[in-house]
Amino acid sequence: MAAGIRERRAAVILVLSGLAGVWSGCDAGRPVPPPPASATATLPAGDELRALLDGTLDEAYTRRLNLTDHAAWQVLHGVLAFGREFRVEKDGQPVLAIDYLLAGGAMKGWTMEAGDRGLRAVVEPGTKTGQGHPDQWLALLAQCGVKPDEQLRVGERTFAMSDYVSQVQWDLPRNVAREYSWTLVGLTTYLPTTVRWPAMDGKEWGIERLMEIELEQDLNTSACGGAHRLMGLAVTLNRHLLQEGKLEGVWARADQRIRAAVDVTRSMQNPDGTFSTRFFSGQPGTSADLAQNLTATGHILEFLLMALTDEQLREPWIARAVVALCDILHTTRDLSLECGAVYHACHALVLYRERMFGPRSYAQPMTPETNRKP
Repeated sequence: MAAGIRERRAAVILVLSGLAGVWSGCDAGRPVPPPPASATATLPAGDELRALLDGTLDEAYTRRLNLTDHAAWQVLHGVLAFGREFRVEKDGQPVLAIDYLLAGGAMKGWTMEAGDRGLRAVVEPGTKTGQGHPDQWLALLAQCGVKPDEQLRVGERTFAMSDYVSQVQWDLPRNVAREYSWTLVGLTTYLPTTVRWPAMDGKEWGIERLMEIELEQDLNTSACGGAHRLMGLAVTLNRHLLQEGKLEGVWARADQRIRAAVDVTRSMQNPDGTFSTRFFSGQPGTSADLAQNLTATGHILEFLLMALTDEQLREPWIARAVVALCDILHTTRDLSLECGAVYHACHALVLYRERMFGPRSYAQPMTPETNRKP
């Protein structure tokens, strides 16, 4: 059984390892009515579905954040979706966001400091400006392919990405909220799932211990309905199995949690293809405010892309969710929406596009036509 799961999950990690405000303002926008149910009645397939995905993602990519009005929280969500190709405007000119930050560029909310073991990202919970969750920046940099020997400049000092990883390992006891969703995604990009190390409390820590802590948490009281916890569990389990790990103990429990979440997601899917705004609670939910539907469906589909096999992703219920997301993003293209919702949805679509049709570039020449302003 474990070998079969390992083989199926391999495709997920191959995609993840290769990827790396305002919608116009990434502020909360005004509620807009949902599209008619007929909008997703006939599902596109093949070239038509690929064209829908590419058109939706191109439309999202050409919207530009800028360093005057936006902060790291907004910009790095864009990086989550489009990786190192994501651009941000500085003084009216486009720059590659990650390259700019690694070179020491200034950005509101990108607050880094030297630690006693390397480089630390300061947590600024609840601000929607800086790092809102422990190790959120680590996970985002890891997912867009920053290598362990790449350099990060902070003031007059230069650190390696591995220095950032070392500080995160040392600082684990500082995470009093015991929120290790992003920690797992980041650390297992650079370390095997069997690794153990001493932390600042003098105790031994490891990936399995972080998984145990995550499995103790209540999804319904967690960020974004528990979607981030499930993503952390799924990504880490995938990597464990690819490293010939056994599906037993904490790993078997994680697999059960993931499977249960997939089952409840499918059973609570709305008629228009969106997923329940009550996330994984086992209760149906939808909203007249498309921003809420976008948040739930984008986050949940993102989790599913990390949990399902290629064969499962070809099932009609997934295509219905994909089409629903494309519809919402297109309908709200000129409205203010929260950046986390927008770019998590885009990340899900990028992952789906790559799994089903292969990778593509989203970078385009910067012209007045392709660099549309809100």
